[in-house]
Amino acid sequence: MQTDESGILEHISTGVIALGPELQVCVMNPAAEVLLEVSAARVIGNHASQLLLRSQELMQTLDQARRAHASLARRSVQLLLYSGQELQADLIATPLVDHPAGYSMLLEILPIDRMLRMSRDENLLQAQETTRAVIRGLAHEIKNPLGGVRGAAQLLARELPDETLAEYTRIIIREADRLRDLVDRLLGPNQRPKLQALNIHEVLEHVRNLIEAEADNRITVGRDYDPSLPLLPGDRTQLIQAVLNIMRNALQAAETPEDCKLVLRTRSQRQFTIGTTRHRLVCRVDIVDNGPGIPDDLQQAIFVPMVTGRPDGTGLGLSIAQAIINRHGGMLECASEPGNTRFTIYLPMESDHAETR
Repeated sequence: MQTDESGILEHISTGVIALGPELQVCVMNPAAEVLLEVSAARVIGNHASQLLLRSQELMQTLDQARRAHASLARRSVQLLLYSGQELQADLIATPLVDHPAGYSMLLEILPIDRMLRMSRDENLLQAQETTRAVIRGLAHEIKNPLGGVRGAAQLLARELPDETLAEYTRIIIREADRLRDLVDRLLGPNQRPKLQALNIHEVLEHVRNLIEAEADNRITVGRDYDPSLPLLPGDRTQLIQAVLNIMRNALQAAETPEDCKLVLRTRSQRQFTIGTTRHRLVCRVDIVDNGPGIPDDLQQAIFVPMVTGRPDGTGLGLSIAQAIINRHGGMLECASEPGNTRFTIYLPMESDHAETR
């Protein structure tokens, strides 16, 4: 394929694979590598049937298109990847005639799952912005009268003739301060991220040490890091807080620290969309625990402030973590079932998508 054609394929989100006369893989663009979770270097030269763990529908599509000498589309095909994951996608097979490079078939893979996730993520971001706007308004309405109550209690304390009565004003002041702090926590970090080039693994290792100390070294934390990840722009202090909130949530969900097993995993993903923005390279961090899982009725609301499944919980930890990740231009997602809860952090490798002003 010509250089300019290859350059175009590098930047499109549709998976594109060029096949030779024997249906061997000749060219695979980065989007196809990401979708099928395979490396082009490993599959080029192999038969198309080796792209998937279960390839019957793929091969039927290619054979039918070749026999009909016309483009053929198959909708909502369930693809089983070698990783064990399933991908729902539309397949389009187009025969090529007299192609200068000798390719006989062009295969396009359009992921339905990704489109659904993009729509869901966009709706989630809009809901989060609405929630934050409501909280900011409530915080303003609450903190103003709180300041008045606190000031009045201080003035009253100076006028009381009996020192024993001052304890009541101290209670008022103390509780007003507690409510003010709660409102501040609802708002999350007030400062914009101070971006600097950082190693995400250093952040994860720092939090691992913190959580192990908190659990008196009775927790099990496994690590599956991608050492090839480059530095990314981030606020170290804020990212530590976000990851710590997620890991602490898993620890608190376990009956005992010994029961809690965590896995920290990092990977890079190319041509990845967060909300409506397409990124050339994204860092993915998975924080997986073996806890009881999040009840179905809470899974859609776990990032909403004050929503918690624990009687003694505040429901602020995950909300704050999500606010931090969003301010970095990233996304925090969760998938949960008993014995396997996964929080996934996506962080862009570019610095121009974070809130820096």
